[in-house]
Amino acid sequence: MQVETVINRPVAEVAAYAGDPGNAPTWYVNIKSVAWRTEPPVRVGSQLDFVAQFLGRRIAYTYEVVELVPGERLVMRTAQGMFPMQTTYTWSSVPGGTRMTLRNTGEPAGFSRFAAPVMETAIRRTTTKDLARLKALLESRA
Repeated sequence: MQVETVINRPVAEVAAYAGDPGNAPTWYVNIKSVAWRTEPPVRVGSQLDFVAQFLGRRIAYTYEVVELVPGERLVMRTAQGMFPMQTTYTWSSVPGGTRMTLRNTGEPAGFSRFAAPVMETAIRRTTTKDLARLKALLESRA
């Protein structure tokens, strides 16, 4: 599942803000908290504990940063939980600002695999709103 938007701010600014997992609760509606297991700043090997609320359930999971190309790409992965997943952010310069792409991939485990189509629709709807929230937040700082 992939969503994208164009944010009317420079790539460096968008990547610095969105690529800092500590900022996630300000623009992800379902992310309630993020706690660093490793020392900031974000780098390959960084581990962060996320707490989210999704479809009425509290979900806690740990992301590990598995790839980082500053200003271009950030990949985080988790293996535990009901929905092991990988989240990839990419940023590229376009006329008028930055194209940000957010991609979530993963396979639901256990009973959750039967709910996968419903979950994918809900995740797509939510991440589209999250990117719109990020866009509004960053563009209001101009």
